[in-house]
Amino acid sequence: LPHAMMGGMKDRDLLDAGFRYALSLTARHQDAEDLVQEAWFRLHRHAGKVSGKSILFTTIRNLFVDQYRRDRLVVFEPLDDGPCVPAEIADVSAAAIAAHDLEGPLAALRAEEREALFLNLVEGYSAEEIGGLTGRGRGTVLSLVHRAKLKLRRALTEDAVA
Repeated sequence: LPHAMMGGMKDRDLLDAGFRYALSLTARHQDAEDLVQEAWFRLHRHAGKVSGKSILFTTIRNLFVDQYRRDRLVVFEPLDDGPCVPAEIADVSAAAIAAHDLEGPLAALRAEEREALFLNLVEGYSAEEIGGLTGRGRGTVLSLVHRAKLKLRRALTEDAVA
């Protein structure tokens, strides 16, 4: 792909950001690659270029939702939060967590939680901005991010204790 500047970002940077976003949705490397490739192709077919990260993310998300609806997956979320994490082990140092230690816990999150967490922590979007991208309310986004952080903290502290 060409490396021409587009909206302040090179194509490679857009592809990398798109892949990270798609991975936050799918939690599977191959599925994320497929989503980015299809989104890139569609944007080039319709507009001749990818004009920025926002349109790429929106296209990836729409493709993901379409695929999700086609597959008619049903995800059940437990109603209880489970046992509380003791305060002395609740703070896990980010430096102590290797990338491979996050793969399992991230894959265990619901797609909506991974998406909200990624957009908030990695891409730096506010709850309002995430709501605009995903069609969810600010409170819903904040709740998704909070639940995702709790689940990750719980999974990582369980690993640390074990």
